[in-house]
Amino acid sequence: MKKFVIERDFSGAAELSPEDLQSISRTSCEAICKLEKSYHWIHSYITSDEIYCIHIAESEELIREYAKLDKFPITSISEVKTIIDYTTCDHL
Repeated sequence: MKKFVIERDFSGAAELSPEDLQSISRTSCEAICKLEKSYHWIHSYITSDEIYCIHIAESEELIREYAKLDKFPITSISEVKTIIDYTTCDHL
């Protein structure tokens, strides 16, 4: 399985209500269930006009299949090659 970052242009994303977010989440979960394949939505980051989603899937093609089911357009899909964070640095 691979990890992907999905970018979605979503005008006004930061103004979505809790009810809107719940509805979007429900739609995404239902789409994943319909896939009937190993697929995991980890979480999403919402900025002013974009939503960045972290997913684990076998391939980019499976993510595109998922996107057809959840009906939220994808702007880009990028495979995560490695992760760095505060633990990556040497001790200061």
